[in-house]
Amino acid sequence: MAALASVEPPKPPKLSDSRFAEPERELARGPAVHGWEDRRWTLARTRVLIARKFRLDCSSAVVWRLMHRHGWFWQCPARRALERDEQAVGLWKKDVWPQVE
Repeated sequence: MAALASVEPPKPPKLSDSRFAEPERELARGPAVHGWEDRRWTLARTRVLIARKFRLDCSSAVVWRLMHRHGWFWQCPARRALERDEQAVGLWKKDVWPQVE
């Protein structure tokens, strides 16, 4: 068990909790302010934002852990869009999807 003990202290995060307040404000402003047309934040976009603001290059996994640590989670719609046309979706699955496969 002694051999498994860590010799060095853990590496500090690339972006400390106190420094995360600034990118969080930028995230709250929305992607459109930063040049993206739709209203979705992706890991790649968040990574670009951090690189621009802090000149800090980190992987998508690091960005994911950072976001998760600060309460930002992946989200999916709670319900289907009202504009969804079930008949068109059914036809697409029947006609187009077999060709794609």
